[in-house]
Amino acid sequence: MSSLWGVVPAAGSGRRMASEVPKQYLKIAGSPLLEHTLRGLLACADLRGLVVVLDPGDRRADAVGSLSDPRISSAPGGAERADSVLSGLNSLAGVAAPDDWVLVHDAARPCLPLSDLQNLISVVRERGMGGLLAQPLSDTVKRVDDGLRVVETLDRQMLWRAQTPQMFRVSELQGALEDMRRQGLVVTDEASAMEQAGYGVQIVEGSPCNLKVTVPDDLMLAEHYLKTMAARRV
Repeated sequence: MSSLWGVVPAAGSGRRMASEVPKQYLKIAGSPLLEHTLRGLLACADLRGLVVVLDPGDRRADAVGSLSDPRISSAPGGAERADSVLSGLNSLAGVAAPDDWVLVHDAARPCLPLSDLQNLISVVRERGMGGLLAQPLSDTVKRVDDGLRVVETLDRQMLWRAQTPQMFRVSELQGALEDMRRQGLVVTDEASAMEQAGYGVQIVEGSPCNLKVTVPDDLMLAEHYLKTMAARRV
C-alpha cells in the first residue's frame, strides 16, 4: 500500500486575526493552536511523516512541543500558501514515492476529529481518487454584484464548504501546483489546483467542529470544540 504523508503550511501571519502573534501560535485550551493541529494529525497511525512549513525567521515554533516528534520535519515557507505547500512537497523528494498520498491540512484547523481523518483516508484509498473533507451548506446563499445587490439565489443542495485535510497523490498535486504557478493563477486550496489540472476530486463529509480559526471569535468556538472532544475521549 502507498505510504501516507502530511504537509501543514504554517508560515502565514493571520492578518485577519488582528494580532501581533501569528494565529497558529495563539493559545487555546492551554497550548498553541498549532500544537492542537499537529496532535490531531499525529494521532493517525497511518501517517508516515509530516512536514510543517514555517517562516524561516520564526522562533515561536520552538514552543510547540509536537515539532520534536520523530515523524515531523520542517521546510521553509513561501510568499503564498501554494508556495509553502510546494516547499513541503519538495522536501518529501527522496522519501516519498510519486504515487504516495499526501494530506495537506491548515495549521489553523485545530479541532480535526480522528474519525473524520480516518474516514477521508479510507474513502480516498478505496476509490483511488483524491478528495477533501467538506461540509454541506445549510444557509441560503446569495450571489451579489459590486454594490452588494443580490443577483441570484444559489441552490445550496449542490454547494459544500471546503475543509482540510485534502488528500492527493504526491506527484499529481506537485505538478498541479507548479502548473498553476506557471500560469499565474491564484490557488485558494489544493483541490482547486487539482480541478484545474483535470483530475477528479471527491467530497467526503466532515464535521462542523473542523473549523478554520480566522477571526478572534473563532478562538472561543475552537476551544469549546477541543474541550468537548477531550471530554468524549475520557
